[in-house]
Amino acid sequence: MLDIRFVCDNRKKIEKAMKNRGMKISLDDLVSLDKARRESLKEVEELKHKRNNSSEKIAVLKREKKDAGNLIKEMQEVSRRIKEMDTEVKKVESKVREFLLTLPNIPHDSVPVGKDLKENKVVREDLSNKKAFDFEPREHADIGESLDIMDIPSAVKLAESRFVMLKGKGALLERALMRFMLDEQIKNGYLEVMPPLLVNKKAMTGTGQLPKFEAELYRCRDDELYLIPTAEVPLTNIHSGQILSEDRLPLKYVACTPCFRREAGSYGKDTKGLIRNHQFNKVEIVKFSKPGDSYDQLEGLLSDAEGILKLLKIPYRVVLLCTGDMGFGAAKTYDLEVWMPGENNWREISSCSNFTDFQARRMNIRHRDADKSVSFIHTLNGSGLAAGRTFAAVLENYQAKDGTVDVPEVLRPYMNGLERIDR
Repeated sequence: MLDIRFVCDNRKKIEKAMKNRGMKISLDDLVSLDKARRESLKEVEELKHKRNNSSEKIAVLKREKKDAGNLIKEMQEVSRRIKEMDTEVKKVESKVREFLLTLPNIPHDSVPVGKDLKENKVVREDLSNKKAFDFEPREHADIGESLDIMDIPSAVKLAESRFVMLKGKGALLERALMRFMLDEQIKNGYLEVMPPLLVNKKAMTGTGQLPKFEAELYRCRDDELYLIPTAEVPLTNIHSGQILSEDRLPLKYVACTPCFRREAGSYGKDTKGLIRNHQFNKVEIVKFSKPGDSYDQLEGLLSDAEGILKLLKIPYRVVLLCTGDMGFGAAKTYDLEVWMPGENNWREISSCSNFTDFQARRMNIRHRDADKSVSFIHTLNGSGLAAGRTFAAVLENYQAKDGTVDVPEVLRPYMNGLERIDR
C-alpha cells in the first residue's frame, strides 16, 4: 500500500507510474477524501482543545461555588460533536484505505517501461547446459504419461481439469526436487518454516492478494479462511504488527508448501501437464530487509533461486519485467525462465521481487534503526523454485531417445541412487 501523504504530494509521479503500468486512474476522489479527512481531524483537535479549556473553567467555577450550568451544557454539546466527527473521520479513513488498496506499487526507475511481456528485457542467459538432441524432443506431459509417472485422467476424475497425480518414480522425483531445493536454500541461510495452508482475510490483504485477486483464491465456505496461493502469504505475515531491531535484518525464511490458485481468466492456456495447475508444490523464499539494502538483497535472492538451476544443469535466462508485466505489489521483478526443448519455448519458473514498503505498510511491519527511529521495512520474495515446473524442465531437458529420463546428478542422493527413470 502506498503512503497517502506521498500520493497526494506526488500526484503527477503516481499518475505517470500508473500509466506506465497500463492503468487509467484519476486521483481526484482520493485527494478530495484526504482533504476532507485532514479538515475533519483539524476540527476534532480544535473541539478537543475547547473541551479541555472548558473543563478547566468548570473546575474553577465549582471551586468558587459559582454556577457552571451553561458551560457544562456547552461542553456536552462539544463532546457530542466530537463523537460525531470521530465517526465521520473513521468513515473517511476507511474510504481512503479502500482506495489505496487498489493502487499498485510504484515501479523502480530501473524497470523498463512497456505494455506487456513482449517488452521485458533479457538480462543474461546460461545456455551452457543446452543439449542438441538427435531426435524430436517431446513435451513433459507426453513423457510423463508414457513413463506412467503422471496420471492426468485419474486426477481429473478425482477433482477436475488442471490437476495432475504423480505416482511411483514421478512422486519420488517431485519429492526429491522439493527436498533438494529446501536443503539448498537452508544452506543459503534461510530458516525453514512449515506454515498454515489456510490463512485469514487480514493475511491475504497484507501481501496484496486481497482485494485485487479475490477471483483467483479458494475460500472456505463456512469460515473466512483462504487456501494459500503461495507460501509468500504466511511467511511475510509472520512479523505483521511488529517492530524489528536493525541487528536482526535481513531475516530470511523458506517454506515448501502446496499452493492453490483458481487460474481465473486463463482458460485454454497450458491446460495439459504441470505448467498451470490449480494445485502445485513450490519452495518459496522470503526476506525482510532494511530499506537501503533491499535492491542488493533482491540480487542476492535472485542468485539463490538461480543457483538451483545451475546445480540441476538446466538452461535458463534472467528476464527483467517491464512495467506492464510486473505484479501488482512489486517495485521490481526478475523472472527466471527455463528452456523447454519439447515445447521449443521458454517457461517462467521463478519470479523474484522487491516489494519495498508496499506490503509492510499493509501489515504494519517496521524496524528500529540504530538511532532509535522507526520506519517501514522492505519485503522481498521469490520461488526457489516451483517444483512442478522444475519437474517438467527436468523431463524435457534430460529425456533420452528411448523415452527414458536421466536423473540429474544432484538429485540422485534424494532418489535412492536412481540414475534413470524408465517405465
